[in-house]
Order: sequence, then structure tokens, then C-alpha cells
Amino acid sequence: MKTPQADPRFPGVFVHESAYVDDGVTIGSGSKIWHFAHILPGTAVGRDVIIGQNVMAGPNVSIGDGCKIQNNVSLYAGVELEANVFCGPSCVFTNVMNPRADVSRKNEFRKTLVKQGATIGANATLLCGITIGRYAFIGAGAVVTHDVPAHALVVGNPARRTGWMSGAGEKLGRDLVCPRTGARYRLAGPDQIELIE
Repeated sequence: MKTPQADPRFPGVFVHESAYVDDGVTIGSGSKIWHFAHILPGTAVGRDVIIGQNVMAGPNVSIGDGCKIQNNVSLYAGVELEANVFCGPSCVFTNVMNPRADVSRKNEFRKTLVKQGATIGANATLLCGITIGRYAFIGAGAVVTHDVPAHALVVGNPARRTGWMSGAGEKLGRDLVCPRTGARYRLAGPDQIELIE
């Protein structure tokens, strides 16, 4: 097995020899594109991004700095990942609400925004047209049909909030104190928390 090779189009980027990176793509330094990935035109990949095996991104997808996209994920037109988003293996993004094989709906693609630091668990499904808040945590296998607030932990089908998560990825107890960092949060509304220190 060969190691990734530098792609002369993208200084400081490593692209495995089995991956395809089309023209019209931008990739920040420090990023790695692994086996059998395909990056389509108009896609912008930030710095220090890891794109796993068999990932497809594009066309016209935005992937922020520091994102980690695990194996077998497809990011379709209209998907935007802010910085440091984690996409677990085989998580699913959709691009239309009611697909049919014999009906073209390319003019109906909806934007899906995943905000900074959010985590999407393995095999989770996100319906198009929703926003996942900063540092939200989507449990493995969840089916997300509505917007998810910042720091929310959602699980199930359909996904429902069952708790809150810290920016460090730890489940918050009733005291809303992160057990890893000591960061403190407070309720800021019926479905919202905020960092206080």
C-alpha cells in the first residue's frame, strides 16, 4: 500500500493515489484525502481536514477548517460544514425532501448547515434544509428532521433532545458543568444554553 502523495495543485495537501480531486476545487494545507474519495468541482475544503475512505463531496460543498469526515459519507450540493465538524461513518445527508427516480428535483436542493464543532454520529440521517447548532451532538443512528439547538444532544427516530453537551463533547449533568474542563453553562431559554465561564 502506498502512502498519500503530494498533489502539485494543492501545496501541503496529501491525496491518496486512488482518490479523485476534480478541477475547480480548493483545499487548505494540512488536509488529507484518503482512499477512493471524490471531491467534485466548486467544493472548498479548509485547512487540516481529514476526508476518509469512499467520501464524496460536491459539487459546491463547503467544508471548514479542522473537519473530520469518516468513511462512506456523501456531502451533496447545499451542505455546509463550519469548522471542526465531525461526521461519523456512513452518516447520511439528503438534498431533497421527496425524491423520485423518474422526477428531476435538482432545482429543489435545500441547504443544510452544520455549525462549528458539531458531531454527527455513525449512520445518522439529516434531512435537508435544517441547521445543526454549534457543538450539538447527533447520536448514532438518529434521524434528524428539524433544526437542532446549539449544544443539544439528540437521539432516536425522529431525533429528540435528551440532554446537553459541552463544547468539549461531554454530556452535561443537572449542574450544567463540563466534567472534562469545568466550563459552566446556564439555561438561556426553553431550548437553549449558553457558556458563562
